[in-house]
Amino acid sequence: MNTTHRTHHRPGPLTTPAYLFLLLSQNTAALILTPLVLLSALLTLIWIGLPFVILTATLLRALADSQRRTLGHLHPQGPIPSAYRPLPAGSIIRRANALITDTTTWRDILWQISALPNLLLIALPCTLLIHGTYQTLLTFTTVPLYGFYTPTTTTEHLLSLTTGLLLTTLGLYTTPKALNTYLAFNRLLLIPSEKARLTARVAHLATSRANTIDTQASEIRRIERDLHDGAQARLVALGMTLGMAEQIITHDPDTARTMLTEARETTRHALTELRDLVRGIHPPVLVERGLQGAVHALALTHPLTVHTTADLKGRPADPVESAAYFAIAELLTNTAKHSHATHAWIRINHGQGRLVITVTDNGTGNAAPAPGSGLTGITRRLDAFDGTMNLTSPPGGPTIVTLEIPCALSSPKTWPSSETD
Repeated sequence: MNTTHRTHHRPGPLTTPAYLFLLLSQNTAALILTPLVLLSALLTLIWIGLPFVILTATLLRALADSQRRTLGHLHPQGPIPSAYRPLPAGSIIRRANALITDTTTWRDILWQISALPNLLLIALPCTLLIHGTYQTLLTFTTVPLYGFYTPTTTTEHLLSLTTGLLLTTLGLYTTPKALNTYLAFNRLLLIPSEKARLTARVAHLATSRANTIDTQASEIRRIERDLHDGAQARLVALGMTLGMAEQIITHDPDTARTMLTEARETTRHALTELRDLVRGIHPPVLVERGLQGAVHALALTHPLTVHTTADLKGRPADPVESAAYFAIAELLTNTAKHSHATHAWIRINHGQGRLVITVTDNGTGNAAPAPGSGLTGITRRLDAFDGTMNLTSPPGGPTIVTLEIPCALSSPKTWPSSETD
């Protein structure tokens, strides 16, 4: 599984209510989902509930992962990996079976079962804070407390104020204790076992390996097709032209000369196609100038106005460099074709052992990965390096794509300028 580096921070006085509200929302959603999970479990007894199992388990995974991210922000030990095994392709039965037998799914269900006590644990300090603040603020007003009680005498005002302050103080005192108890309990529920992590890791690597093999096979077929339909066909035609010219050169030198001219032109086209083919496999500019220089050259020749900023103190390994370059090229191609953008921005840097690339455009947004699309191809390409792609593309834009690839950099070298206007 991929681990994201995050900085832990304790919530302050202003952010604590926001986190409490977020935790309440997540547990409320889990509680609402409980009847659907029970219904899908019952329907599996007659085999018509398998699609519902996939649907409810997917929803539960999304909720549990949201909870894990929140706990990762609040707990000193940092992020919680989900460690889900990849879902297999194929029949509904196989997918449902993979979900049901995944131990991380059962941890999600345990967390869902605990949604009610979680709500009570978080709701207690929230109730104290809200009621205490409300009573304190309304003590010296003419607005009745909860619509039925209005303090009139000084003693009643002081009693109401004291009660409100005490409740508020009690809420402030119990909030961190309730939050710490909540964090410890739910982290225990949601953190996967070491065996589950290793199993998910092996499954993820197996899937990535299979995808990489498929991608390589497709690439080899593309190269074979391009050679057969392009350079090979031209070289065959070249051989035939030269053979014919050889036969007639003694008695019809003018025609032979014309055929030799055609042969020279065929040679030129064949060389151009071979260069294009080699460039598609591994661009020479990438070898000569590295990722920064190659992206800079790509930006200069692109129909959009592309601004590039790169800050690399060395070069990644060749396979990583190639994957990053072709991912950027594919993103720019998608931007030019589909987004109606006029400008794009590329930011490349390296930190915490990861190459991070951000590609942003000012297009219309609504970009989404689809089977067989360029975005899906990028994801599969990065999977081979345990990399990730995060896409944000709301309607109306902008579209922001962040690529992260774990890698180390070689020793620093002299780079060409990396700023493009």
